[in-house]
Amino acid sequence: MDIPQMTLVAWIVVGAIAGFLASEIMGTREGLVLMIVLGIVGAVVGGWVASDLFHIADVTGVNLTSIVVAVVGAIIVILVYDSLGGRRRLLNGRR
Repeated sequence: MDIPQMTLVAWIVVGAIAGFLASEIMGTREGLVLMIVLGIVGAVVGGWVASDLFHIADVTGVNLTSIVVAVVGAIIVILVYDSLGGRRRLLNGRR
């Protein structure tokens, strides 16, 4: 049985949902475009973690598993993004 790959529209939808939910969970207020980008990158990161580390193979479209995996990945991406931004603020003496 062949599992269909996520289409670009599905990546954007899952990314937007994941980015929104992750930013709400983390208490960040990102713009729409950055939220979608962080969500899509989070979906990729979460998909890699889910498939390679936890052997969850059902990250294939707009479904609950994909959204949960993408949200976890987006939270990881937001943590990394914030930590890099925090370092820049510290180096510039603004924090």
